[in-house]
Amino acid sequence: MCGRQNHTAVSQTPLQPAGWELAAGVVRITVAYCPDGNGTIGGGALSRIAVIGTGYVGLTTAACFADLGNEVVGVDIDLDAVATLQRGEVTFFEPGLQEVVTRNLGSGRLRFTSSYEDAVPTAEFVFLAVGTPMGATGEADLTQVREAAAMIAIHLAEPSVVVNKSTVPIGTGDIVSNIIGTTSATDVNVHVVSNPEFLREGTAIHDFMAPDRVVLGAHDHAAAVRVGELYKALEVPVLITTLYSAEMIKYASNAFLATKVSFINEVARICEKVGADIKVVAEGMGLDHRICGEYLSAGLGYGGSCLPKDVQALVHISQLIGAHPQLLHAVMDINRSQPLLLIDKLHDAIGTLDQKTIAMLGLSFKPNTDDMREAPSLGLIKSLQRMGAQVRAYDPAAMETAGRRVSGVHMAGDAFEAVEGADALIVVTEWSEFRQLDLERVKGLMRRPVIIDGRNIYDPAEVRAMGFIYHGVGR
Repeated sequence: MCGRQNHTAVSQTPLQPAGWELAAGVVRITVAYCPDGNGTIGGGALSRIAVIGTGYVGLTTAACFADLGNEVVGVDIDLDAVATLQRGEVTFFEPGLQEVVTRNLGSGRLRFTSSYEDAVPTAEFVFLAVGTPMGATGEADLTQVREAAAMIAIHLAEPSVVVNKSTVPIGTGDIVSNIIGTTSATDVNVHVVSNPEFLREGTAIHDFMAPDRVVLGAHDHAAAVRVGELYKALEVPVLITTLYSAEMIKYASNAFLATKVSFINEVARICEKVGADIKVVAEGMGLDHRICGEYLSAGLGYGGSCLPKDVQALVHISQLIGAHPQLLHAVMDINRSQPLLLIDKLHDAIGTLDQKTIAMLGLSFKPNTDDMREAPSLGLIKSLQRMGAQVRAYDPAAMETAGRRVSGVHMAGDAFEAVEGADALIVVTEWSEFRQLDLERVKGLMRRPVIIDGRNIYDPAEVRAMGFIYHGVGR
């Protein structure tokens, strides 16, 4: 059965294109849709889309737009990555993504190529989803963005909208527009729209298909509206604003989330001194709708591909314009020092770490991903090894990735192998399987029954009653 959905787009200067109803300064979209029998929403091909970059954001974007019925081509200059994707194999771990890619490759709605010439000339929308890694002084490195923009310009053959999904400094949309304007050999009309992504690793498919909002920014309002139409099969608020505001929304959002993490870790340090339990404190705070409980989990701090580099990039931007981002500096300082607290707890529990065996459960920066970028485990491993400790580790998904980043670590086949003969166990990543671990068996395998719970996944009273020496964070 088909259903009708209402979609709200908040706009500074709302227009009234076909299919949109204008009411009190708010653009509302009403569409009818139903699955086409193949698991997709929409029925047929709606738009021709090229997605430049098949990393985490690009592949998720390409696969999900194909699942909405569009014809999508993923483009990457990495020939090995393209060949792997053409075989239907996803190049990183993300729950549900393999199934979406497989389904849409089979339907013909999704394909992959290394050729801009193959993908760009017929595309109505070209999404930029290339990397913007941290540069030497904390700035976002736009090398890949610039190169991709130049290649797009060379191969444009019809009016298109270039949509930037990469996280970029304010004003990058103008840079992309200028590159296209000066590089293109034709007079093809091209508009640039900022459409920042808010995907979380481990829940990316859900986040794309059921987002809190879609943010669009452009100098040309009608171009932003056209991009908004791509999301019309989703029941989602669409905010249409200026190009610069859209680019800033991404940085401000991630900086605020990082601030919540560092704030709750700062409060956790206080809780340990005054005898309060940070788990209960955070729960009491989170029940206030003004605060919300998400990102209020005390532990080892934030990591991954977004929060660390985006906070640093916003600091860099602030310094360039003469602002003084004191709060952001404090957020980063707290996050850098947080894993070191666990080393102190280890010393308190077992004394010197020289010649001690430390088991680590979890390596990735969060569960349900194999991403090791800025993972707290990396710094912990280096600190432990410098102090003479032997490290044994287990992670359900990230051991292969971690093995390329660290050396001298025994990668165990499961959690029980990791803890065998260990003088202490550190919980680094809150994978679900660790919550349900047979702790009696763990205790029997360890040389000393010491748990340093870096994610507060266990109940202190219960674990201590089993005979463990237990240290959490802020408890």
